[in-house]
Amino acid sequence: MSTIECTPAALQAAGERLGDAGPVYMVNLVRYRGEAAYEAGSTFPSCSGREAYFQRYAPAFNTVAQGEDYGLFWVGNIHGVLVGTDGEAWDDIVIVRYASFAVLRRILESPAYAEQAEPHRIAALADWKFIVTTQPEMPR
Repeated sequence: MSTIECTPAALQAAGERLGDAGPVYMVNLVRYRGEAAYEAGSTFPSCSGREAYFQRYAPAFNTVAQGEDYGLFWVGNIHGVLVGTDGEAWDDIVIVRYASFAVLRRILESPAYAEQAEPHRIAALADWKFIVTTQPEMPR
């Protein structure tokens, strides 16, 4: 299985654990392909994986998610992993806030996402970690 796929089973399991919890912050650790790898016959001009992610995937995602309660929380360049698996390398971290996990699921499970946004993500990324987080109640 590709390391850039989010399976229906993973979405279902996370949804069951989270219930109605919200908001959720999705942490994306991304490593881009040197050149975006679109399927044969694609009409998209050649570009880097980073360009495909930010100039194609992100706008397509925003179009698909229009009207949903979500927003970009953080984008940062990664300059090193101080503690991690040997050889682990990431280019960027992208954190997106969703009002709930149900909002994220509606977007990711929509036919529009599969058609308009997902092909750009798949073409752009060589590796991806997609982690769902919530803010804990802190003791006072």
